[in-house]
Amino acid sequence: MEHRLAAVLAADMVGYSRLMEVDERGTLARLRTHRIELIDPAIAKNQGRIIKTTGDGMLVEFQSVTDAVRCAVEVQERMRRRNADVSDGRRIEFRIGINLGDIMFDDGDIYGDGVNIAARVEQLADVGGICVTAAVHGQVDGRLDVVFEDLGEKHLKNISRPVRLYRIVGDAADAERAAGKTQGAHKAAVAKPTIAVLPFANMSGDPEQEFFADGLTEDILTELSRRRELFVISRTSTFVYKGQAANLREVAQKLGARYLVEGSVRRAGDRLRVTVQLIDTASDAHIWAERYDRKLDDVFAIQDEITSSIVATLPGRLEAAQQDQVARMKPASMAAYECVLAAKVLHHRSTREDNAEAQKLIARALALDPDYAHARAWRGCILGQAWGYGWCEDREATFDEVVFELDRAIALDDNDADVHRILAAVAITRSDMTRARFHQDRALALNPNYDLVVVQMGELFTWLGRSEEGVEWIRKAMKLNPHHPARFWSHLGKAHFVGRQYAQAIEAFMHLPAMDAQQHAFVAACYGRLGDRTAASAHVARLRELDPALDPPTLLATMHYANDADLQHLREGLAKAGF
Repeated sequence: MEHRLAAVLAADMVGYSRLMEVDERGTLARLRTHRIELIDPAIAKNQGRIIKTTGDGMLVEFQSVTDAVRCAVEVQERMRRRNADVSDGRRIEFRIGINLGDIMFDDGDIYGDGVNIAARVEQLADVGGICVTAAVHGQVDGRLDVVFEDLGEKHLKNISRPVRLYRIVGDAADAERAAGKTQGAHKAAVAKPTIAVLPFANMSGDPEQEFFADGLTEDILTELSRRRELFVISRTSTFVYKGQAANLREVAQKLGARYLVEGSVRRAGDRLRVTVQLIDTASDAHIWAERYDRKLDDVFAIQDEITSSIVATLPGRLEAAQQDQVARMKPASMAAYECVLAAKVLHHRSTREDNAEAQKLIARALALDPDYAHARAWRGCILGQAWGYGWCEDREATFDEVVFELDRAIALDDNDADVHRILAAVAITRSDMTRARFHQDRALALNPNYDLVVVQMGELFTWLGRSEEGVEWIRKAMKLNPHHPARFWSHLGKAHFVGRQYAQAIEAFMHLPAMDAQQHAFVAACYGRLGDRTAASAHVARLRELDPALDPPTLLATMHYANDADLQHLREGLAKAGF
């Protein structure tokens, strides 16, 4: 039997039995997600060791009391953020208790007062809260940026002596944040574009279409609300204007929204026409408009299809309009959101010079707002681009920065689809396809109509050798966003190449306005496989012009195929092309 002094953290899930009764499979899946993505990494980061788990709880040992408290605070804070968008009836929440005392190990189990007291203390913690003993408080008070409330001495079940307890009520910055609440609210309003979706007008004279029009409006509102870069005015506020002929600029002023979405529904026989437009009320400019004509077979399927199309296209059109404005601004006058917007544009150009400028802009965004999760995620993405293309002096240090920014982003906002999308991309670069799939699934669950998430699912399937599914996902992303980035064609070409569909691959690559060296290599490999050495040689010559240092081993080292046969397939294609 081993005996030692250690900090013990006891955690228990609140309402476990109730949640299991309502949705056993869903509860277990969500709990597993929290463990894999949030809890276990926090424990590992703070040098903890899980020594016992039950269905709804765990015991964790730490050699340092400070590490135990840090871990508990991180887990509860991140769970609060994660639960922000979850209904009360589906929330997974924990109570945590921490004690410092003697523990004994025997045959894989743990005993002693240190364990028993931690378990009892946990039961007295608030839902989502942390309770600690005086022994823990004495070790960390004044050393960590947390505030304690003295709960006095408590009699714990099966513990002979009373134990003095403390509750963690926040961090030392809480008061400062509360004092700056008004300023923070103003900053949030400036940081994100505000958009209102007005009730779609029923132009049919058919009362039954009223339900379709209202349902479509509500679906668009719900799906747009998933976009963390937008501030969407609630349904309660916008439906006040249902059936009213109001001045759009006045409506926008009353709602506090710069951008308005309005539309109409008209039915004629077995045909349904939906029109939608996005308006910038500051200039009365129509940024985007679209018309959808459908045969009225399944009204709910049509509603889902049109909603998906609108919410996939609209944020991009809104962002493009803002990018035009930002392009005319000096960086010194930009707000954090505008800096991120400009940095995204530069990032998508994929050149060394533009990447360097993007890094400057994203750094400015974080200097203005260090807790801007979306900016943290995009800094990780921009640095990841520099790392991937070798546009950095110290690749290892740059990759460490990428990981740091993404860890920070996910701690600030666990419900940002972009954060999980970029985490999946980083996992792909490390050929960790299991983790990539985990973050891809999470990003899709958060925003199933986000074209960048959908296209990356296609990329992932391509690397896994499942080209048919890859093509399907990439084409879905193109359909979701008709104004998609040109690089989607490159992803489609690579997916067709893995599927041995060389003519389709070439056709996809030919849609690109310009090809880089790697894309020329793929086209050369396609022609090599087709036996057209003349065309293959032309693309080999062009790639050598673009990147004289590029050779087959260097190119193949950037591939992340899960199956060696797919890597060998590319190697042989390049050889047949004369490269």
